[in-house]
Amino acid sequence: PKVFFQSLMIDTPTSPVTSGLPLFFVITVTAIKQGYEDWLRHKADNEVNGAPVFVVRSGSLVQTRSKNIRVGDIVRVAKDETFPADLVLLSSDRADGTCHITTASLDGETNLKTHYSVAETSVCQSVSRLEALQAVVECQQPEADLYRPLGPENLLLRGARLKNTKEIFGVAVYTGMESKMALNYKCKSQKRSAVEKSMNTFLIIYLGILLFEAVLSTILKYAWQAENKWDEPFYNQKTEQEKNSSPILKFISDFLAFLVLYNFIIPISLYVTVEMQKFLGSFFIGWDLDLYHEETDQKAQVNTSDLNEELGQVEYVFTDKTGTLTENEMHFRECSINGTKYREANGKLVPEGMTDDSPDGSTPHLIGDELLFLKAVSLCHTVQISYDQPDCLVGGGDPFSHANGFSSNYMEYYASSPDEKALVEAKGLRTLVVACRHFSPKEYIDVDRRLNMARTALQQREEKLQEAFSYIERDLQLLGATGVEDKLQDKVQETIEALRLAGIKVWVLTGDKHETAVSVSLSCGHFHRTMNILELLQQRSDNECAEQLGRLEDHVIQHGLVVDGASLSLALREHEKLFMEVCKNCSAVLCCRMAPLQKAKVVRLIKTSPEKPITLAIGDGANDVSMIQEAHVGIGIMGKEGRQAVRNSDYAIARFKFLAKLLLVHGHFYYIRIATLVQYFFYKNVCFITPQFLYQFFCLFSQQTLYDSVYLTLYNICFTSLPILVYSLFEQLVHPHVLQNKPGLYRDISRNAMLSFRTFLYWTLLGFCHAFVFFFGSYILMGEDTTLMGNGQMFGNWTFGTLVFTVMVITVTLKLALETHFWTWMNHFVTWGSIAFYFIFSLFYGGIIWPFLHTQDMYFVFVQLLSSGSAWFAIIIIVITCLFPDVVKKVFYRHLQPTSTQKSQVTWGGGAGRKNLCMKCVVECVSESLIFNLYVSSSYPLYVFSCCRCTPTVWR
Repeated sequence: PKVFFQSLMIDTPTSPVTSGLPLFFVITVTAIKQGYEDWLRHKADNEVNGAPVFVVRSGSLVQTRSKNIRVGDIVRVAKDETFPADLVLLSSDRADGTCHITTASLDGETNLKTHYSVAETSVCQSVSRLEALQAVVECQQPEADLYRPLGPENLLLRGARLKNTKEIFGVAVYTGMESKMALNYKCKSQKRSAVEKSMNTFLIIYLGILLFEAVLSTILKYAWQAENKWDEPFYNQKTEQEKNSSPILKFISDFLAFLVLYNFIIPISLYVTVEMQKFLGSFFIGWDLDLYHEETDQKAQVNTSDLNEELGQVEYVFTDKTGTLTENEMHFRECSINGTKYREANGKLVPEGMTDDSPDGSTPHLIGDELLFLKAVSLCHTVQISYDQPDCLVGGGDPFSHANGFSSNYMEYYASSPDEKALVEAKGLRTLVVACRHFSPKEYIDVDRRLNMARTALQQREEKLQEAFSYIERDLQLLGATGVEDKLQDKVQETIEALRLAGIKVWVLTGDKHETAVSVSLSCGHFHRTMNILELLQQRSDNECAEQLGRLEDHVIQHGLVVDGASLSLALREHEKLFMEVCKNCSAVLCCRMAPLQKAKVVRLIKTSPEKPITLAIGDGANDVSMIQEAHVGIGIMGKEGRQAVRNSDYAIARFKFLAKLLLVHGHFYYIRIATLVQYFFYKNVCFITPQFLYQFFCLFSQQTLYDSVYLTLYNICFTSLPILVYSLFEQLVHPHVLQNKPGLYRDISRNAMLSFRTFLYWTLLGFCHAFVFFFGSYILMGEDTTLMGNGQMFGNWTFGTLVFTVMVITVTLKLALETHFWTWMNHFVTWGSIAFYFIFSLFYGGIIWPFLHTQDMYFVFVQLLSSGSAWFAIIIIVITCLFPDVVKKVFYRHLQPTSTQKSQVTWGGGAGRKNLCMKCVVECVSESLIFNLYVSSSYPLYVFSCCRCTPTVWR
C-alpha cells in the first residue's frame, strides 16, 4: 500500500501502473491460494458440523444438524453413526440395555467397548416414553480428561462410533466446545516455516538498503546542486513555484521520489512465486506412488502447503504409539497352563515340542486344569459376534444350523479389549494372567453391590473402584498366562532408525501403561536391547522428583528415558530446566500414561527451548490432535475409522513408514528448492535496481529512470519468473534413492543451513558485483561507440539502459542454469525460452509506434542496439565476466571441499547422472519416485553403456 500510494505522487519518476501492478498481482494470487486452502478446511469442518442427526421433539424424531444440538436434547444414533455430542446412554435396542462403540477417532483404539444404559431409563425405548421422561442429570463441569466417564460406562463421547447395535438414545450433556474431544484441542494458530521467517528478516534488511540508497541519493542531489553550475542547467530551468517552495518539503518530496525509483529492490513478486511453488509443489506428495497404501486405497494428503520446506528441517519427532507405530491388531501366539507351554497349530492348542497330528474335526482330550483355563478365557470377556450378512445363515437365521456349526467367513468379533479378541480368535508379546475365584451366591450379591456403588459415585470414583477391585481380586487361583502380540506396522523399526541416522530425535508419547509402552519401544527399535533405560516414574513430590532428576543427569549419554504423566507434571512445575537437560542428552525418550493435553505440553516444551528446534508430531486419534496442532508440522495417520487427526493435521499419510520418504526426500527437495528460490530472487533484484542507483551519479540525481517503464514492470513478471518457478518445482540435487539410502544427507540442510545469513550475504554481494559489471562494463565498452546510432553520435539514455537490461536478463537466467542439477525439458524450455521471449518482445515493442503511449522513447532502439557488432561483443564479454568466476569457485570447492551431498552426486551422478542408468533401472526409478517425472523428464537416453545402479549393461 505504501508503494502504491507513493506511485500516485505527481513527481513520481515511474508511472503508478509500473509499481502498482506487481503489488496488485501479488495480493490477488496470495488471496486466491490462501482462500482455496481455507475453503477446503471449511468444507471438511462442514462435513462434521453439518451432519444430519435425529432428536426427540414434540413426540417425534426431528432431523437437524449436528451443530444445532443443545444440552438436554435426546438424540437417536443408529449403527455405524458417529456420536454428535457427549451423550449419557438412556436406552438401547438390545435387551440388556448395552451398546458397543469404537473410539478409533479419539484414541486410535479399534477394539470395541461396552457401555451400559442408565438403569432407570433403559426401558424407555420408544419416542413417546422418552418424550414424557422427566429427569435430572448430575455431572461434573466440562473437563478434558477422556478417561474419567460420568457413571458406570454411561458416557458416549463425541467422535466415537456406534457398533454392533441397531440404535440407541442418549441425552446430550456436553456439546460444542464443551465436549471432551473439543476440550482436548488447542486453538489452531497460523503456522509459519523457518524459511518464511528468514525471508521476512531478509526483507527488512533490503528495506534498510532501500532507505539508505534513497537518503544517500537525496543528500548527494542537494550537495551537487550546491554548485551553481549544476543548480539550474539550461535544459531544466526551475519554475517560480519550485523556487519558492519549502526546502524541507522539497527534500521530503525528493526522498519519496527516490524511494519509488528504487522500490523494485524489494522483491514483491517473490511472494507470488513462493505461493505458486508451494501450492503446485504440494501435488507431488499426493502423486508419489511410494506414499500410496494399496490395501486401504489411500494416498498422502496435503492440508497446508505453507509448510512443505519445513519437512526438511525437522529435529524432533513426537509420535503416538497405538495405531501409529502399531496396527492395534492382537494375534495369539502362545499360552501357559499349569506350567506347561502351549502354542497354536492348525487352530488348536498343542503342548510345546509336539505337533498337531490329529485329524480335522477331532476334539482333543482336556484335563481339569486345561478345561478350567479355557472356561475362564471363554467366559471372562466382552466379545460380541456380529452377523453383517444375514443372508448367509440358513434354517430361519439360526447361526448354528450349518453342518459344521457356523462359518467364520460371515461373522465378525467385537471386544472391549484387543487381547480378548485375539484370545477368542485363537490369531512385543502382551502377557495376560488368567486366574479364578469361586463366589457363593451371598458373596456375589455383596460384590455386585460394591461395584455398582463405586461406579455410580460422583466423588472419588477412581479410589472407590480401586477399593472394590482390591476386595474382589484376592485369594485367586492361578490358572495360566497368555502371550498376545500387538503387531507393529510394517517397517516401523527401519523408519525410526533412518530418522535417527538423519539426526532426528524420536519421542514416543502414549497413554498406555509403562510395561506395554516399554515393550513396544523395544520391539520397534526406539529403545535398543543393549540400551540402559532410565526411569522417572511414580514421583509423588517436588523434592523426590528433583532428587531423581539429579541422579539421572549424570548418566544420560546414549541412554533411554521413561517418564510417566504424573512425574512429568511434577518435573515441569518446578524443574523444567533440569528435566530438559536430561531429556536432550538422552538418545530416546518415552512418555507413558499421558493425557492429550500433556502431549501438547511436551511438544511446546521442546519447541520453545533456547535452541528453537523444528518439531513434528504424528498420530492417528483425536487424543493426538493437540500435539499435532502444537508442533511446527503436524501429521495425521489415516486410521481404520478415525479422521480427527487427519482433519487437524498439516499432512496425512496412511502408515508411519511413509514418514521417512516424506522427510528425507520430499522435505529435502522442498527445502533446497525454496531456499535457492528466495536467495535467487534477492540476487536478481539487486542486479536489477543497483544500476538504477549508479545511473543517478551520471544524471545529477535527477531521478531519471535507466529502464523503460515496460521493462520495469515485466522484469519480474515475465522475463525472469518462469525459470526460477520451474527450478523450484523440479530441482533434485541427488537422486531420491540416495536420500533414502543415506539418511545422513538430511543433516546437510538442518538448522536452515542453506538460508543462513552467510549464504544470504553471498548472494547479495554477488548481485551487487554483477550489477557493477553490468553498468560499468556497458559504459566502458560502449561509451565511445560511434557506429551504434549510425550518425557519429554517442548512443542515448534508452539505448544504454536497454544494453544494461539485456546483459542483466541473460546473466541472471544463466546464473540459475548454473545452479540447476536436474534438467527436464521444462527447464530447457523456460530457460532458453525466457531469453528468446525477451529478444522477440523487445523487437516487437520497439518496432511499432504505439498510439496509446504518451512517449515513444523505445522506438527502434532495440533494433539499432542489435545492429551493432560492438554491442554483441559487450554482451558476450560482460556475461562471461560475471559468470566465469562463479564457475571457477564451484569447481574449486567441489574438488577441494566437497560436501556430503556433493560426494553423493559424484557417486550417483546427481540429477543429471540418471543418464548413467539403464532403461530397466530408469523404469524402476520412475515408478519408485515422483510419477510426475515420467512426463516432464527428458534426461533418460535410449542408449546407455554402463549402469551405476546395477551391473554394467549394454542396451541397444
